[in-house]
Amino acid sequence: MSKKLIKSGLIVSFMTLISRVLGLVRDVVTANIMGTGASADVFFFANKIPNFLRRLFAEGAFAQAFVPVLSEYQAKDEQEGTDKTRQLIAQVSGTLGVLVTLVTLIGVIASPLVVILFMPGWFNEWLNDGVDAGKFDLAATLLKITFPYLWFVSLTALAGAVLNTLGKFAVSAFTPVLLNVCIIAMAIFLSPHVENPAFALAWGVFAGGLVQFLFQLPFLYRAGVLVKPQWAWHSEGVTKIRKLIVPALFGVSVTQINLLLDTVIASFLITGSVSWLYYADRLLEFPLGLFGIGIATVILPSLSGLHARKNGREFSDTLDWSIKVVSLFGWPALAGLMVLAQPIIMILFMRGEFTQSDVEQVSFALFAYMSGLLSFMYIKVLAPGYYARQDTKTPVKIAISAMIANMAFNLMLAPFLGYIGLALATTLSATLNAFLLYQGLKRQSVYRLSARSGFFILRLMLAAAVMAGVVYHLSPDFDTWLAMDFYQQVIKLVFCILAGIASYFVAIMLLGVRFQDFKVHSLAK
Repeated sequence: MSKKLIKSGLIVSFMTLISRVLGLVRDVVTANIMGTGASADVFFFANKIPNFLRRLFAEGAFAQAFVPVLSEYQAKDEQEGTDKTRQLIAQVSGTLGVLVTLVTLIGVIASPLVVILFMPGWFNEWLNDGVDAGKFDLAATLLKITFPYLWFVSLTALAGAVLNTLGKFAVSAFTPVLLNVCIIAMAIFLSPHVENPAFALAWGVFAGGLVQFLFQLPFLYRAGVLVKPQWAWHSEGVTKIRKLIVPALFGVSVTQINLLLDTVIASFLITGSVSWLYYADRLLEFPLGLFGIGIATVILPSLSGLHARKNGREFSDTLDWSIKVVSLFGWPALAGLMVLAQPIIMILFMRGEFTQSDVEQVSFALFAYMSGLLSFMYIKVLAPGYYARQDTKTPVKIAISAMIANMAFNLMLAPFLGYIGLALATTLSATLNAFLLYQGLKRQSVYRLSARSGFFILRLMLAAAVMAGVVYHLSPDFDTWLAMDFYQQVIKLVFCILAGIASYFVAIMLLGVRFQDFKVHSLAK
């Protein structure tokens, strides 16, 4: 079982790596054709709303509520020789399909109201015929194109959850690659033929959702779980998921809600704030998606199965393993991105409409976000410790506390630090969220970080500090980076990254970290 977890984690992380790399390519293309001006702000908003709802309902709360119930049904089928799992999938897909269809129709029809709700600053500009009055109309139009993405990706997330529970992690991990390919293709081939490139990118989002949905169907068919959807609002399984999903909406997606609140406040700040936060968040999402979300995707079905079999010791060991794995990769990612933030942003984005000033502005937001990288990662792996046990009450209490703290931090920091204050507030609330999640598991005697694991993480932090020192010594100042041509920049950056990786792993070996530290001990026996 230990080897299976590691293998599944590697598969998901590799597929996620492909997706994240293509995501960066997509952002490079976007930065080149739009920069960080008004149109860029509007597109990022129009893309953020369906993505926010996707993470809130589909990949977030829905997955956390659906997977434990599905695992429970599978365990009963194995014990009793029944076949209720397929029926549950049919009922859930039918019920979810009807609900997301209604939400999508409302979103498309009422897109101006959605803009007023989430971007009141733009509506205020439109009312007063301000400098950025056109943002409101453009946002309402783009939302009509991007909002159907929610329908496609919600059912894609359902299919992915089913396949993950069956142990087929690679398919759902690879699926986001298709979205990035569609957006890149539309940016390259359609944007020269439209007046505003934001429309080409919006159609890329629509096409990406459709292709992702269609891609999953053959794999469901091959696994024997492609069933006819049924409306079953009051069925036993759907009712159980409904009861779990409402509080889970807050518990698992508090980070996304906080990021959206940042966007709302950013609508009142100077033009470019939304874009600067977007690019910083995208760089944060690279290590977060690669390691935090990848490990969380793998452990949720495993934890759900362990809980169904009442195996508390292995449940705790699996959580401990996930904490150590994300720490192994999270600390050097934090150190490296903090030291190399400006050259990385410069090499990736500084061309076309993206200026040197934009590099500096994005780097400031990235510093604020990256200081909370480990908190974001720990949330991803601690939250399944509750949802796998179908405990949704505790996380929702924690999430409400974190949201209130985020709003308070926003109000305290944004007036003085602008968009950087918003990023810092998100980091502080995420740190509080992770701390409270851990304290809750500890209080419930579900998981407690051992002294051995704590010392292990301390050694990783020391090794990351050594790595940061080495990279800082090797990296020239920003003006020197700017004086280099593109190929010199890339060669120097690759050298710094490779030297940093080498110094990190040498340091952890000298500090006594060994491969056996990553075994799930009780599972390996």
